[in-house]
Amino acid sequence: MLDTSVHSMSGLFAQLGLPNAPHEIQQFVETHRPLPQAEPLASAPCWTPSQADFLRDAIAKDSDWAEIVDELNVLLRD
Repeated sequence: MLDTSVHSMSGLFAQLGLPNAPHEIQQFVETHRPLPQAEPLASAPCWTPSQADFLRDAIAKDSDWAEIVDELNVLLRD
């Protein structure tokens, strides 16, 4: 069966193994922004190799996580 669920930012942070309460997400964003515009999200130094792989694959494969990964990308830019 096709999974048509929409993922949340909290779900993405959980998937990445990060604290995922709203205030924890806000703190993460405030700590790690702004990322340089030219730097791909997955190349940011705040990710472990497995987190970077997940983010890179989500976008490259246009997975069901791609939309929320794009939202995170926007949040981390200036």
